[in-house]
Amino acid sequence: MSMVDVVANWAAVQERISRAAKRVGRSPEAIQVVAVTKGVDIESITPLLAYGIKAVGENRIQEALPKYQRVDWRDKVKWHFIGHLQTNKVRQCLEFASLIHSVDRLRLIREINRRAVNMELPQVEILLQVNISGEATKFGLTPEEVPALIEKAAQYEKVRIRGLMTIAPFEEDPEKTRPVFRKLRLLGEDLEEKGFPQFEMKYLSMGMTNDFEVAIEEGANLVRIGSAIFGQRPI
Repeated sequence: MSMVDVVANWAAVQERISRAAKRVGRSPEAIQVVAVTKGVDIESITPLLAYGIKAVGENRIQEALPKYQRVDWRDKVKWHFIGHLQTNKVRQCLEFASLIHSVDRLRLIREINRRAVNMELPQVEILLQVNISGEATKFGLTPEEVPALIEKAAQYEKVRIRGLMTIAPFEEDPEKTRPVFRKLRLLGEDLEEKGFPQFEMKYLSMGMTNDFEVAIEEGANLVRIGSAIFGQRPI
């Protein structure tokens, strides 16, 4: 895809975000795009620096690290990890990720904390991945498991839970994803009211290329968008 196409797609996504936000009385500035750069080369990402890109999201450690180590603009954007994270990849993940979207078990939190101590990091910000739809093919906690995990995570002082993430089922009609996004928002509101230590409902990460407008209408402030910006890529 050419630089012109990527920039035009970026502008189109921003316009769609603005319209979705305004439909429900939200400020478009409150919503941040995490540009999903799986399979995208550095040359395709770089032009967006002049057009307001703030964060990129990588699914695979083995692809993310070489990009991060290569580019000279890596401090101009935040690097997020949005894929399933194995415990044996935590150290490498912490080399670049400012926010990990996909934490779904206590063992992983424990390992993140251990590595953060060893690497002398001040703290690591994470989101808890919740499998709202209950799909067997998706990772994530059940909504009922989330409060107990938050309580147990409080003992790990290097880890800060900053919100929730979910992946909705793919639907040809994105309106069908609305109940999933609404349930995650309501869960976050309930958790926030309980006042757990080490927990802040700062981010609601939900919505992708096919359904991000519905997610925004339901409260998302991080939307993970790849194909609408960079075109279709091999899975």
